[in-house]
Parts: sequence; structure tokens; C-alpha cells
Amino acid sequence: LARRTALASGVVTELLDQHRKDKLVEILGEAGNLDYRYVITGLGHERARRLLDVSGYVGPAPVSIERYTEVLDWQLANFPAVSVERVRAVVSEMVLPQNTVDVAGLACASARSLFIWGPPGTGKTTIGNLLHDALDGDLWIPHAIGIGSSVVRVFDPGLHEALEPEMAPAVARRIDRRWVCVRRPFVVAGGELTLDALELAWSPEHRYYEAPLHLKANGGIFLLDDLGYQRAAPLELLSRWIFPLERRVDYLSLSTGQKLPAPFRIMLIISTNLEPEKVMNAAFLRRMGYRLHMDYPTADEYRQIFARYAAALPVAVPAGLLETLLARYAAEGRPLRSCEPRDLLERARDICRYELRDFALTPELLDRAWQGYFGAPGGPA
Repeated sequence: LARRTALASGVVTELLDQHRKDKLVEILGEAGNLDYRYVITGLGHERARRLLDVSGYVGPAPVSIERYTEVLDWQLANFPAVSVERVRAVVSEMVLPQNTVDVAGLACASARSLFIWGPPGTGKTTIGNLLHDALDGDLWIPHAIGIGSSVVRVFDPGLHEALEPEMAPAVARRIDRRWVCVRRPFVVAGGELTLDALELAWSPEHRYYEAPLHLKANGGIFLLDDLGYQRAAPLELLSRWIFPLERRVDYLSLSTGQKLPAPFRIMLIISTNLEPEKVMNAAFLRRMGYRLHMDYPTADEYRQIFARYAAALPVAVPAGLLETLLARYAAEGRPLRSCEPRDLLERARDICRYELRDFALTPELLDRAWQGYFGAPGGPA
């Protein structure tokens, strides 16, 4: 019972003693040193059925929303600061102008929101992923939160990476197991995001609530990718966050109509390849902490990206091959995109694997990779 409820043995013993006095359980006999075998009485079964009609949650005991907020804020205040060296290290695999690195780093260090826009294939999603690696420190979150007779499940194995922190046995015995240690969350939502995903989700089958995505992202990063491609209108979606961004608190509605104040402690990153005025208004744009425009790479930056990815594979780049490739971009009127050196090199490798030959770049191989990636000359850019 202590393992299932994540409560201390002493607390469980007190609860069982009270249940025995209330004739909800009976002791059948001993089951080892200081342990007993219990059976649920008819009165206990009746009480259980009534309680399961209210909530079907079974698992670690929930903590209060007030305690959750208090512990979350204490942890955030004591995490290591994000340094410029750390940000530069995590984004070093990208070829970026210094101003881009500085703006992204400032947003990450301050935990303010970041709005990124620019054409497709320029690294907007990648930089959001890499900034998560700049966040140090492990986070303790509750398995569930209790609000009156309602339970909200917070820990999600699909989104949270559970950790086993190293600690002395004496310390481990004092840990409140209603909390689980996770890597600081990184939640990504794209075109599949709906307004319902930003509200408490009631499960009629299990009779408890599932926390919305941004509550599960507390203490980490929430990346809203490809804004403008969701089923909900962009302004409708963003309006949901105007108040939380300002006040750092969100109000979630229970099915009873009760409003639940919940902490909003995320670094929100929004990326889009549409023009800002098409997806948000001035009121929301003012509330974004930092804004970052990511454009097509220059020819020199494209060379650096290509050379880095070729070295990582690894494969040698023959002299003159890159200049021929850049001339083909110009001849077909295609913009240079940061993702395309990787895409072309991987398709060249696919061809060599398919034909069971060693991977070696040649003009002929790159031409076939180009045709497989872009199609006929003049095809979609």
C-alpha cells in the first residue's frame, strides 16, 4: 500500500487503523514482522464504489496545487543560470549569425518567450530543440495534483523523461515518492494542436483529469511549431495565452465550472514560416519577450553547413563540387536552405547503400541525389 500510494509507511498504518475503526477493513492475521493481512468489509466495498464514482484515479497520492506551485518556484529559483558559453556550446552544430545566437540565448537565460519566424528550412525548429539542452538541473514534479475531490494527472511517461538521481540511502528514504524526478520538460506541438489540448481533459472512463500540455511543460520549454497550420485560427490559439504570459498563472476549468489557478512557468517558443502580421496581432507580439528572424543562409554559410555535415558522416567533398552545386541553385532559381546540405548528403548515402557500394561523393551521385530530392528542374522549391 505504501508503494502504490507513495505515502510513508507510518501514514498508511494510521489510515488503516482508522479504516479498521470505521469497519471498512478487518485484520485477517499477521504477514511478517510488523505487517498484517487485511480484507475489505462489505461496508468498505460500498464506500469504495461510491468513491470510484467520484474519481477512478489509482496511483501515487496527489499533492495540492499550492504545494506544487511552491516547490516548482523554489526549484526554478535555484537552477543554475544559463550562460552565454552554454548557449554557444549547444547551438555550435548550427551555422548561425552571432546576433541570432545572442537573441536566442537571452530568451533562454531569462526564460522569456521567443517568437521565431522565417522561410522554411532555416533551422527554426532545430534551434528550439537545442536551447532545451542549455537548461541544466533536474526537476521534481508530482505524479498528480488534487483539487477537492478531483485529481489531475501531471506526470506523463510520454512527455517526461524520468530520472533516478544519485543520493545517499539515508536521503533516499526521506524522499516524498509522490514526486518524480524528470529531465526538464521539452514539449512540442505542431499542426495537430487544438484548443482542447490547452485545457484540462476529463476522462469519463477513468474519472480523473489529464493536465494540459503547457502544465506538463512547466519548468521547461513549450515549442509551438508551425504556427498558422493548426485547425484553430492563430489569433484564437494565441489569445488563450495572453493572460498567462503576463501573469505567469493560468486558470483551468473543471467540469463543475470551478476555476483552478495553475502556475504558468514555461519558456514559450513560437515558430512560423508565415509573416508575423498574418498569424498574430500587435497586442500579442508586444507580450513576446524576444523576436528572432531566421533567413536563408548566405553562400558562405551554406558551404560551412555542407562541410560540417559531410565531416560528420564522414565523407570527403571533392574540390569544386560545392561550387558546382551552388551554381545549380542559381541556375534553377532556388533559395539556399540550411536543411538542404543534410538532405542532399543523406540521399546520396541512400543511393550508395541501395547499390551496395562505398559512400563517395561524385558529381554524378550528387546529381542523382538532387533529382530525387527536388524532382525535375523547375520543380517545387
